[in-house]
Amino acid sequence: MALAAAGLDVAITARTLRRGEGRDDSDVGGDRPVPGSLEETAEELSALGARALPLFADLLHYDTLEVAVATVLGEFGRVDVLVNNAIYTGPGGMVPFVELTAEQFETRLRANVVAQAVITKAVLPAMLEGRRGVIVDVTSHVAVADPPAPVGHGGWGLGYAATKGAFHRMAGILAVEHGGQGICAFNVDPGYVDTERQLANAEANGLTGHYRGAPPSVPAAVISWLATSDDVSGLNGQTILAQRVALERGLHPDWRKPPPPATHQPQTADTTARRTT
Repeated sequence: MALAAAGLDVAITARTLRRGEGRDDSDVGGDRPVPGSLEETAEELSALGARALPLFADLLHYDTLEVAVATVLGEFGRVDVLVNNAIYTGPGGMVPFVELTAEQFETRLRANVVAQAVITKAVLPAMLEGRRGVIVDVTSHVAVADPPAPVGHGGWGLGYAATKGAFHRMAGILAVEHGGQGICAFNVDPGYVDTERQLANAEANGLTGHYRGAPPSVPAAVISWLATSDDVSGLNGQTILAQRVALERGLHPDWRKPPPPATHQPQTADTTARRTT
């Protein structure tokens, strides 16, 4: 939505095509219904005047990612911005190490690391041909930090953190290898964000009261800034702390408020820090 508001036409990917079809397949989701679909998002994008191209894609089926990129190139002619924001939502992310199975770990590596490399490799040749492209990898503080407490008490699991850590390495390497060819690649650390899924599962994951959340519009504003600004090449390959940058650059109104009391107080970690996408 932020990219469309900035004047970009947007291709969007997900597994949930129509309203009412989404299910929560996470460790604590219990297969409950979750809001959101490609259909609904495309309607909202169109209402902003953007051209919206909804495309089915599944992180565990790489052919769907390559078909999605080919379809975008066929419809739009080019891709100026790629935002790698999707993660695997299934089991194994918020469980203790002793409960993480090898199959769960392998699945998360495939979906949270290899899939992002697949779609980036599919987009990159067209960007290199045009000698211009922005790649934004939505990473996480967990990629570079140990949890302040165990899973269930304000911490996170290896299945989530290790895959984010591996994914975190891609932007810097792309900047080194292709920065001289017009490619800018960034990590965006969104901080703790109150997404719909996060709000629904925070209590069951033991996160309630431990962190102050920002609305999704905060990292969205920073991603839009990176995608459309002409003065960010000096940041190529760096990690952008979305919440801090949003405040420092006035990209978003101040959303902060005192967090609710915590039942278990962990150590505090600072996590604030017309084109086509």
